[in-house]
Amino acid sequence: MNLNFVVSEEEQDIRIDKYLTDCCSGMSRSFLQKLLKSGNILVDGKLVKSSYKVSEGNQISCQVPEAVEPEILAEPMDLDILYEDQSVLLVNKPKGMVVHPAAGHLSGTLVNGLMYHCRGQLSGINGVLRPGIVHRIDMDTTGVLIVCKNDFSHQHIAAQLKEHSITRRYQAIVYGVLKEDYMTIDAPIGRHPSERKKMSINTKNGKRAVTHVSVLERFRNYTYIECRLETGRTHQIRVHMASIHHPLVGDMLYGPGRSPFSELQGQTLHAGVLGFIHPESGQYMEIAADLPEYFEAMLCKLRNIKY
Repeated sequence: MNLNFVVSEEEQDIRIDKYLTDCCSGMSRSFLQKLLKSGNILVDGKLVKSSYKVSEGNQISCQVPEAVEPEILAEPMDLDILYEDQSVLLVNKPKGMVVHPAAGHLSGTLVNGLMYHCRGQLSGINGVLRPGIVHRIDMDTTGVLIVCKNDFSHQHIAAQLKEHSITRRYQAIVYGVLKEDYMTIDAPIGRHPSERKKMSINTKNGKRAVTHVSVLERFRNYTYIECRLETGRTHQIRVHMASIHHPLVGDMLYGPGRSPFSELQGQTLHAGVLGFIHPESGQYMEIAADLPEYFEAMLCKLRNIKY
């Protein structure tokens, strides 16, 4: 794949790796730095280093090698399917399961199980690695995930996600006691400036993110909440709650470095309800997933009752 850019007056004096990261959606800065080192990127026909600062009128050519995607194996799994028809499938994803294959996770993912269950009847819009996947939830987040069985359904659901018309309600347990019963967090989220694995509140380069928070139950040092997503940014609930100093219990990335609950695996976050307009019938549907056992056990511990 060949990409070509011409630097404008407003874009000059930016490091070329930063400039290309902004221009090339889906490509990481580290990947682009490797292309610069390997000679796949030229400025006015010449090799430059990552630290080179672009000038107005620079002509930049990028030759991006075609990605070689590994063959994804269909694996039999005991999937918790909440609803299924010829267009969509809604599954209750368990804790610890990765949604789609990636480096270090080529098997045991939800996609591996879906490929076996659906026998090839999955949308192909997101490519070989993500058949049927129109959105995802984090590895340690549980709950409802919608899967599309054909491209028409995929486009229909993707449009609803883009318009923010899909209902998504999550349950979570956070550190500290929230004083207000209801609140709305409206703060843009973007990539963390120095830690690539993290997202952060980013007023300069972030995208608008809105989370509506309702208190379900208060405890001595914790609060059980429901979050309704108006937008769907990466790690949105985790980043928003951490930004108001109430990070999710068990969240080792955005919360305290050590959790008081050693039995926890990752954040206490559950995608409890997903509502959408069905691609074929045009009817509104709402699918719910019960709280997982670990979450119920946590609530019982905080209520001082036996699980």
